[in-house]
Amino acid sequence: MDAYADHFVNFISVEKGLAANTITAYARDIAVYLDYLKNVEKVDGLNHVDSLAIIRFLTCLRDQGLSPRSRARTLSTIRHFHRFLVREGHFPEDPTTRIDAPRIRPRLPNLLTAAEVEQLLEAPRGDTRVARRDRAMLEVLYATGMRISELISLRLADLKLDIGCLSVMGKGSKQRLIPLGEVALEFLVDYLQNVRPSLHKAGSGQEVFLNIRGSRISRQGFWKKLKIYALCAGINKTVYPHLLRHSFATHLLENGADLRSVQSMLGHADVSTTQIYTHIIQERLKQVHQQYHPRG
Repeated sequence: MDAYADHFVNFISVEKGLAANTITAYARDIAVYLDYLKNVEKVDGLNHVDSLAIIRFLTCLRDQGLSPRSRARTLSTIRHFHRFLVREGHFPEDPTTRIDAPRIRPRLPNLLTAAEVEQLLEAPRGDTRVARRDRAMLEVLYATGMRISELISLRLADLKLDIGCLSVMGKGSKQRLIPLGEVALEFLVDYLQNVRPSLHKAGSGQEVFLNIRGSRISRQGFWKKLKIYALCAGINKTVYPHLLRHSFATHLLENGADLRSVQSMLGHADVSTTQIYTHIIQERLKQVHQQYHPRG
C-alpha cells in the first residue's frame, strides 16, 4: 500500500505540478488513511477496501474532533488517490464513488473596511528606509490582492512598470498578470529608486523587497510588522496578510467589478472559490437591512 502512495505522490508532484504545501497535505492525509486501514481495519491490501471502511475512517476522524471542512478535504484526497489507482489500472473500482462529502457551511472570511485599510496603509510613518519599504509593501499587497508568499517572492524581473502590472507566479506554478494601480505604483517606484539600492548588499538576490541585511524579507517578519502597524492604526481586529487579500476582492466586487476579473487577479483556478466574496456582500446587506429597516 505504501508503494501505491509513493506512486501517487510522485504523480501529483511531477505530472500535476501542484504546490509544495498541497503535495505535503496530500501525502499526510494518505499516510493517516493507510495507517488506519492497516491498524484498525486490518487490511493487507487496497483491494480489500470498500466504501464502508472509508466511511468508518471518516467517522473516526469526526470522533477525533476534525471539522467537516477538514474531513471533506481528507475525503477529496482519498478520492484522488483511488481514482488515480483505477486510472493506472491497478484496481478495477473506486470505493469512494458513492460516498458523500460532509456538508460544509461556507466560512466567510473576515475583512477590513475601506477606512481601516486606509489607516493601515498610512501606519508606516516617517521617512526612514524601513517605513518607506513597508508602505510600498502594504500598498502593493492591497492593490493586487497577492498572497504574502507571492509578495515576498516577487523579483525585479516580475515588475512590468511600463504597463503598470506585476507578473506573479501563484499556486501550481501558474503565472498571472495583475494591474498595480497608480498609488501603489508611485510608492513602489519610490522604494525601488530611493530605498532598495541602500538595502542591497553584495550577496543580495533579485527579490524586490529586502530587509536591512539585504536578504529577502521572511513571511514571519512581515506578519509581525503588520500586527504592529495594525495596533498603531487603532484597528481592533486580528490583522494578517491574507486579510488584505480578502479585503481587496470584496472591495472590488462592492464597487462593481465582475467575478471573472476578480478570479483572474486572485489566481483562483475555480470561480466557485471567488464566489465566497459575493456571500460576504450578501451577509453585509442582510445586516444593514436588519439594522435599519423598520421591520428588519
